[in-house]
Amino acid sequence: MSNENKCPKCNSANTYQDANMWICPDCFHEWDPAESAQAAEEEAKADMALDCNGNALVSGDSITVIKDLKVKGILSGIKAGTKAKNIRIVEGNDGHNVSCKIDGIGAMYLKSEFVKKA
Repeated sequence: MSNENKCPKCNSANTYQDANMWICPDCFHEWDPAESAQAAEEEAKADMALDCNGNALVSGDSITVIKDLKVKGILSGIKAGTKAKNIRIVEGNDGHNVSCKIDGIGAMYLKSEFVKKA
């Protein structure tokens, strides 16, 4: 049986189709394959790191900070216009999804909404 007919909840192959819905008799889950494909696409878009202009960021890009950012332990913080090369996109907590190294400060995590692609 193909993977699309398996239950997304319990992964059971014991499923059947009723009109346009698929039903799993093991866990009583009902789903529409068209809606689940659309939901997976929307989830993938939500996981992407987008800069302030809506451009997708990928690991290896160069970025520029768009506003002054306060940093604990550093008096001056990060000034607007500061550049960072060779970033990494990470799955961070609190929205800090860009890992980079800033000259004079060191390794940091930044939120992608405060940077733009250089």
